[in-house]
Amino acid sequence: MGNFFVFSKIIFSFKFYIVILQYENIKMGVTKTQHFTDEQNEIATLLKALAHPARVAIIEYLLSVDTCICNDIVAEINLAQPTVSQHLKELKNAGIIQGEIEGKSICYCVNPETLKKLEHFVDRLFQKIHPLENGKCC
Repeated sequence: MGNFFVFSKIIFSFKFYIVILQYENIKMGVTKTQHFTDEQNEIATLLKALAHPARVAIIEYLLSVDTCICNDIVAEINLAQPTVSQHLKELKNAGIIQGEIEGKSICYCVNPETLKKLEHFVDRLFQKIHPLENGKCC
């Protein structure tokens, strides 16, 4: 009976520890996207999707061919097919590219509306840059 009591304390302590960890995750690990505008969150999502050299290469390739691409992306990017598929998924989920099923393939092209949003955002940033008198910011 004494062993059971010790075992019960360990289980209780273990459960208590898990509850504390979950509570700390709720308080500390949540990204506070609600503190930002919808546009700021959207731009951050787009930039996050573009923040990989393979994805930038895919976008550059899709823009260079000026048509929907079905099977050439893997050969052009020189990465394994599953890797390219994962990058295409990230770009598509962000709305940067579009895909249409044609037979057994999916053909991809760049979403021009999304690129216009990015262009507009970058233009606004550059318009806010003020020349500094001494060429230094700090």
